[in-house]
Amino acid sequence: MEQTATPPSPLAAASRGWLNGFIGVLIFSGSLPATRLAVMDFSPLFLTVARATLAALLALCILLLFKEKRPARTQLGSLIIVSLGVVVGFPLLTALALQHVTSAHSIVFLGLLPLSTALFGVLRGGERPRPAFWVFSLIGSLMVVGYAVAQGLSASPLGDVLMLCAIIVCGLGYAEGARLSRSLGGWQVISWALVVALPFMAVATFALLPASFAQVHLAGWLSLGYVALFSMFIGFVFWYRGLAQGGIAAVGQLQLLQPFFGLALAATLLGEQVSWGMLGVTVGVIACVAGARRFAR
Repeated sequence: MEQTATPPSPLAAASRGWLNGFIGVLIFSGSLPATRLAVMDFSPLFLTVARATLAALLALCILLLFKEKRPARTQLGSLIIVSLGVVVGFPLLTALALQHVTSAHSIVFLGLLPLSTALFGVLRGGERPRPAFWVFSLIGSLMVVGYAVAQGLSASPLGDVLMLCAIIVCGLGYAEGARLSRSLGGWQVISWALVVALPFMAVATFALLPASFAQVHLAGWLSLGYVALFSMFIGFVFWYRGLAQGGIAAVGQLQLLQPFFGLALAATLLGEQVSWGMLGVTVGVIACVAGARRFAR
């Protein structure tokens, strides 16, 4: 007699969601240090389009391998938003910012990423957080602004503005992708978003192709490979799968760990100095975002 497979219990599904989400955040944590290394050998524009092109080619192969159905026309608008947010906007803005600030400095801004995602969840998902949510949000934002002012803005006000813009567009891409993953599927969202951008990214890659790669070091190639395959595609496979399995609100809190992992990688791999003030601001921002998450519903 044929036996039907028993679906996993809600607890097991949630546990898998947390594990997949944790792996995704761990992969994303290496994005800024790797980008910092890559922009030493590649221009920010070429790095942005090249990483998207490589990731899109991989995604296209996987979509064809699994014979995935094309998204519905009603889903194309959301896919374009995801593509503009996480495929083009965030990589380009961070690459430009990292020409002016260190990766350790930029990682402080990642503490605002869960907040940015939540804000767009309100706008796109119709959520209505309690007043305490906005109190924590305001305090966290003021801490980031205060940190930038404390640096005298002499290091690079342009770098800080670019990082803030990157957080905004990434939050939009995360929120839209999480909403779309409920109907389209977790890994399919980032795959189709990459494919949507592929024609433009491929043309731009050839147009911006350097005359010579002789000056590119091994670290530059490895960094390009990391941000293309892991940051742009594989990390999202785990991330959106985790959101779908464990719940967007719950698993989304794992983003709060990303600044800690990123600071550790920046200090270990790049030898960048992580000051006590920088750590303090990061911890404070994370505490504020955690409080905001608690009152998000």
